[in-house]
Amino acid sequence: MTVTAVDSHRVLAARLEALRAERDVVLAETRSDSRGDAADQATNVEALIRLQLLDERIATVELEIAESRHREHVDGVVSVGDVVTLDLGDGDETYVIGSVEQVAAGIDTITPGSPLGQAILGAQVGSTVSYEPRRGVNLDVVIKSTGELLPASA
Repeated sequence: MTVTAVDSHRVLAARLEALRAERDVVLAETRSDSRGDAADQATNVEALIRLQLLDERIATVELEIAESRHREHVDGVVSVGDVVTLDLGDGDETYVIGSVEQVAAGIDTITPGSPLGQAILGAQVGSTVSYEPRRGVNLDVVIKSTGELLPASA
């Protein structure tokens, strides 16, 4: 997704709204009684499972929004919520360091728990760090810049 400016709070708030809307639709599809044949009951069980998963995702996004309000941005150091420009060997690429909900919103995102995310979090601009995307494979990445907004060309 091409984004001229990313405000992490705005993206997460939009995802939260979309998840809540999806939850309302699933809730409306869920039958409150247990009558019907096995197929009716199976459909209801599936809807209840989807409802539970949506509730978990909603809680995760709400927690992430609350935590992001307390994070401080440190200039020149990669931290969660930042936009980072990296050279992975094929030229500069720009990503947001964030959650899977930002990925779901179509934003190029590196999650903090990924091997690359773990390697670059806390690293300084200008440094080269190594990470292991899979066992036995080591790659280097150069951290070119970090900031709070995606550049207009992203």
